[in-house]
Amino acid sequence: MAVICGIDLSSTTMEARIGASGVEGSFANTEAGVKLLAGFCKQHDVTLAVMEATGGYERMPYRMLWLEGVASAIAHPHAVRCFAQAMGMLEKTDRLDAGLIAAYAAARGIVAVPPPSEEQQRLRALVTRLRQLTELQVLQKNQKRLVSEAAVLAGFDQILALLKQQMRELEQAIAGLLAADPLWSELDRSFREIKGVAKRTVARLMAELPEIGTLGHKAVAKLVGLAPLAADSGKQRGPRRVRGGRSTVRSILFVIACGVKKYQPQYADFAQRLAQKGKPPKVIRVALAHKLLTQLNAKARDTRQRIASAAA
Repeated sequence: MAVICGIDLSSTTMEARIGASGVEGSFANTEAGVKLLAGFCKQHDVTLAVMEATGGYERMPYRMLWLEGVASAIAHPHAVRCFAQAMGMLEKTDRLDAGLIAAYAAARGIVAVPPPSEEQQRLRALVTRLRQLTELQVLQKNQKRLVSEAAVLAGFDQILALLKQQMRELEQAIAGLLAADPLWSELDRSFREIKGVAKRTVARLMAELPEIGTLGHKAVAKLVGLAPLAADSGKQRGPRRVRGGRSTVRSILFVIACGVKKYQPQYADFAQRLAQKGKPPKVIRVALAHKLLTQLNAKARDTRQRIASAAA
């Protein structure tokens, strides 16, 4: 039987509890504190430590617990809170929350998930920063269009030049990471066989959807939030809508699918058939992104299998 330790985190402390109402412990959210927490878990034969995502405070403890030999996982805080409400647990303290996290993990069947590699973390950080600078560049250009004062325009030009330089440096660093990793370089080549898929797109997918090619088509669509979910009750059959999932991946797939439609006749024909059936533009947009994700997932699966066979 699994022994689960729930951990409630803040910027400075970690409250731990074995099971819903077992032994408790309080530790500092520091490297030394995590080592003490790991000893606490081993002392009580913990098989899984679970914590909530807390805006970044969980990253160091999560990574260090794995290094200390304690299998860990991260739970979605909204799901934990909904579980508490469903169970009628309205009180809220750090120690109660730690037990609640453990109870949720047991009921949900949470499994240990190893942290991403250093290369994966670096790629994700670079891609995230590049996306942020791209959004900032668009904002600055839009603001510049409304300005006529020369001194202010000069300030905009300086900022835009700096953004362009930093974006170029990030793109070079990302390209170097992709080229250095055998799997990433092969996925890059395979994905870009689809005309309309750009190099920056490939990097974002690899950074934010590392599971691509390891899951079935339905599972990866649900993970991204492109799987139509049932909404039936009795004789009523509600419309299938998409929701949840990884919004950043979904948003980039929307953009790519529109571009791919211009170059790939099967995508254009697919969109036209849906339009002829009276499907609204939003439904067509989601369907195109779903179709593209399925194709990318199949290519990633074949690439992973080919690399595994060559290594065997």
